Amino acid sequence: MTERLDCAVIGAGAVGLAIARELALRGREVVVLEATDAVGTETSSRNSEVIHAGIYYPPGSLKGRLCVKGKELLYDYLQTHAVTTRRCGKLVVATRESEKPMLREVAAMAAANGCHDLEIIDAGLAREMEPALFCVQAIWSPSTGIFDSHGYMLALRGDLEAAGGMIAFMSPVAGGRRTDRGLLLRTKGRDATEVLCGAVINSAGLGAQSVASAIDGMATAALPPRYLCKGSYFQLSGKPPFERLIYPVPGPASLGCHYTRDLGGQGRFGPDAEWVDDIDYRVDPRRAESFYAAIREYWPDLPDDTLHPAYCGIRPKIQAPHEPARDFMIQGPGDHGVDGLINLFGIESPGLTASLAIAEHVADLVAATGTA
Repeated sequence: MTERLDCAVIGAGAVGLAIARELALRGREVVVLEATDAVGTETSSRNSEVIHAGIYYPPGSLKGRLCVKGKELLYDYLQTHAVTTRRCGKLVVATRESEKPMLREVAAMAAANGCHDLEIIDAGLAREMEPALFCVQAIWSPSTGIFDSHGYMLALRGDLEAAGGMIAFMSPVAGGRRTDRGLLLRTKGRDATEVLCGAVINSAGLGAQSVASAIDGMATAALPPRYLCKGSYFQLSGKPPFERLIYPVPGPASLGCHYTRDLGGQGRFGPDAEWVDDIDYRVDPRRAESFYAAIREYWPDLPDDTLHPAYCGIRPKIQAPHEPARDFMIQGPGDHGVDGLINLFGIESPGLTASLAIAEHVADLVAATGTA
């Protein structure tokens, strides 16, 4: 028997849950189809848990606009839902004179995105803030923070369910096709079924391309490639050296081997950037060697044998290694030719920070395209 739905959201990560919540709050009937048995098992729970300020993204980009807006929405949401957070601030540091112009470029780009609370400070002031730090200049970002991402996703789920939505776990999407009554999805697994939907939002993260390609009529040219960039994290034993987050000047593939603290006060470093062909969440202890060298650029006194494998994440990038970073890709029917379908590709950092703003953007797109 075919079930009928107003909206189906594929993927119960932070972004999928935020979208489903937003649609439900707007009066839509929503079901989230999740392939695993829990929320946020992949990208959403394997990251730095940082609330980004909106510093690094090209002006006018979705990443820039949605990060700055999402940051404010997220801080408000975390406060009203009693989810643990700490607005600790961040220093982006130049450790060489040649990196100073890059800091100015980063600050100018952030200002163009509407992030106006940054301050370029000299090495002396940075050292007053963090005595263990070495740098020649830094950007101070007071609105960067950390938070409990799992608690956040549980709050989103609670809001969704309170608004009448639900999550169908162990319901991977096997394919779909457009009919004159809506978009018909097929799920597989122990409770395989067919679901007729007015609107489908593909927020499957690492599996977004696979889901989209399984839907009949999806234009092949509209499907971006998927590249997997693995980022490993190492935990620091002993007393944390810094109160604030420390980021080096960003590189082409990641924001560098940065320092963060979890909400319990434990220090950690990462992620690095390792382009891989398969999803494998094991951390190679040998990668610590490159971490020591990178960290000592800004913390020269890092002791030997104090870094231990913690965890890793996989970023769903849509650009190849050494290509410029690409923006979030949020496609409506006019982009790919399938009525009722919205695809989200390349939702890596700052997707977690931007999740509530992404949700509003997608809900507006659902309304504008007349789906559901």
